[in-house]
Amino acid sequence: MNLNDCIQYLKEHDGYLLVTHIRPDGDTLGSAAALCHILRRMGKTAYVYDNPQTTETYAVYTKPYIAPPGFVPACVVGIDLASERLYPNGFDADTPFDLCIDHHPTNTGYAARLFCQPDKASCGELILQIAQNLDLLDADVASLLYIAVSTDCGCFVYGNTKADTHRAAADLIEAGADYKYLNVLLFRQFSYSRLKLEGMIYSSMRQYAEGIVNVATVTLDMMEESGATEDDCDDLASLAGRVKGSLISATIRQLGEKECKISLRSGEMFDCSAVCALHGGGGHRMASGCTIYEDPETAREIIVREILEAL
Repeated sequence: MNLNDCIQYLKEHDGYLLVTHIRPDGDTLGSAAALCHILRRMGKTAYVYDNPQTTETYAVYTKPYIAPPGFVPACVVGIDLASERLYPNGFDADTPFDLCIDHHPTNTGYAARLFCQPDKASCGELILQIAQNLDLLDADVASLLYIAVSTDCGCFVYGNTKADTHRAAADLIEAGADYKYLNVLLFRQFSYSRLKLEGMIYSSMRQYAEGIVNVATVTLDMMEESGATEDDCDDLASLAGRVKGSLISATIRQLGEKECKISLRSGEMFDCSAVCALHGGGGHRMASGCTIYEDPETAREIIVREILEAL
């Protein structure tokens, strides 16, 4: 589908449930809430799936749109949801998707219809195009989409940031996005527990290949000792890449005794998605993720070996 096809579909249908991905970030949540707001202004019935992993930072923005118990949708739409393995906790895996709006080149095509623009830094930029074409870009939508766009490009410093990303941000600011407050909330001020956790991460970081590969590990013990919660874990994947001279970074986050989420980041010279695909993961060339079902030390050995082999 192209943009016009997607807009036409949204006009012709009703009874929407917008579904975000597991461990939801600002892009999936901001985009879903913004589209829900747009659909309601179009006179549609629309809700966002109550993702149980939504952190306190974002819950205030999604709360007005959460589906009530017992809601039966006529159209299920995946938002920034690239594959079946990323369905949120508690969601019925047998539910058919009527539409997916996404920006991941690794989208598996699980939905009956797909509107995907892999050249965009965020899914929020696709929702912005919908809002602009329908002339429904108000201040509420702008703030929600500023969350989506800014978080997925690391406040406009990640390698996926392009001229179009800045143009999108400018459009959102002009439309009334509360960008000053959101920049402080999302990127400038952190809890004491988060800062303690960052200190532990930096202290335990390891380097390989003469410093061009940097690996950070976040264990359950570190989370407990620092007092950090899920609300303190946004954008941990960016920390290892801050080392001067780093070209490839990996963040290993322990989720269980033998379960680790792997987040890879790189420059254009390295394909993170190819490495993550070895474990059934995916994403973008310069930012991708997967899960390795091992303890953190073993997971580190595996992912480092695969990175070095790919190099």
